[in-house]
Amino acid sequence: MKKTEKTSNLMDKIISLTKRRGFIFQSSEIYGGFGSCYDFGPLGVEMKNNIKKIWWKEMTRLHENIVGLDASILMSPKVWQASGHLTAGFADELVECKKCHHRFRKDLLDSEKCPDCGGELTAPKKFNLMMKTFVGALEDEAAVTYLRAETCQGIYLNFNNVMQSLRLKVPFGIAQIGKAFRNEITPKDFIYRTREFEQMEMQWFCSPKEADKFFDYWLEERMNWYFKLGIKKENLRAKETPKKELAHYAKRAVDIEYKFPFGWKEIEGVHHRGDWDLSNHSKNSGQDLSYCDETTKEKYYPYVIETSVGADRSLFAFLCDAYKEIEGGRTETTESAKEIEVILNLHKSISPVKVAVFPLMKNKEDISAKAKEIYQMLKVDFVCKYDESGSIGKRYRRQDEVGTPLCVTVDFDSLENNDVTVRDRDTMKQERVKVKDLNQKVMEFLNG
Repeated sequence: MKKTEKTSNLMDKIISLTKRRGFIFQSSEIYGGFGSCYDFGPLGVEMKNNIKKIWWKEMTRLHENIVGLDASILMSPKVWQASGHLTAGFADELVECKKCHHRFRKDLLDSEKCPDCGGELTAPKKFNLMMKTFVGALEDEAAVTYLRAETCQGIYLNFNNVMQSLRLKVPFGIAQIGKAFRNEITPKDFIYRTREFEQMEMQWFCSPKEADKFFDYWLEERMNWYFKLGIKKENLRAKETPKKELAHYAKRAVDIEYKFPFGWKEIEGVHHRGDWDLSNHSKNSGQDLSYCDETTKEKYYPYVIETSVGADRSLFAFLCDAYKEIEGGRTETTESAKEIEVILNLHKSISPVKVAVFPLMKNKEDISAKAKEIYQMLKVDFVCKYDESGSIGKRYRRQDEVGTPLCVTVDFDSLENNDVTVRDRDTMKQERVKVKDLNQKVMEFLNG
């Protein structure tokens, strides 16, 4: 999908919002920036942590027989040799413009000419995506290792450790959240394609006879996860990978794609990896990673069904899906009919700030004192924001713009009646709530 003026404008607005409101910053910005790397600001890190917590709970607590792992980023180079990441199979074809010397991935080009200047391109050459580093005092070949390109290999290496220490029986899963690194040729589209990213992966180990059943099960589960968190159905699809495009070890693969402003792009993959991973690491390590069924006495290498989520990509999708502009604004918050109000209709479980507290007027010490007391009470249980700057309408708008689901206003009546006004971001409905009931009311709203 080619970028139109409309889609580029929407992307610019979302990117501007993420910086202005403290979601995402360019890495090393004061030194001119460091390409394709981003820092998650105060609201961004809260939002991403929320996504990770929800995924972790879904996988390790709400599903039976799934446990967690946090494997090392640095591993023996033998791991990557065995997995095929150091061969031509884990490489992109690189072309360079002879005129402007910009470099591109050949498979992402629509023509045989440079997309930037129209110049002639060189013949393609293989470019390995692994990021190399050195361990120890000497930077020689003996000290070479790699930053992991995916989190799943650490799970395969620990298959026996996890299974034996917790006495697990197939089928079971191992979940992990962690950073991965790829030396992308042409990172682009903001945080969609970067060289440093975070994955949320679950490897489900099962018998060969049940693999197809579990593949369908996990695909449905993962699609429904996004819908439950507010993604619009028309913006999400499951795209089957044609057999001729499958990795050599894969039996089936489906990409869960989101309709970004720049087109349909993958945010998660559900993969039927067969027994290649465990059998291959068994062969290369000399360790037996097979499984013996105690009932049937059948011995086999478990098949793997993988669900692999891009944490950064899913956050980006949630932001895009929630972004909404209202021309003329909403009468409650807009001071000019010409203004455009921005609202992030984030699911309340993902929203970085859960509740904001306002004193109705800044210069009334008794009202401010009461508001600060309520803020201190709420912040013990919820991520809160205290704001007394500007008109009440502008404060509502600031919180709407970052997706805060509830705003609490303390006014003159609060001093007499010990109650407050609670305002819902989406419906704009306002309700008077007693201060003594406020924590419970917010909790019920967020868990409802």
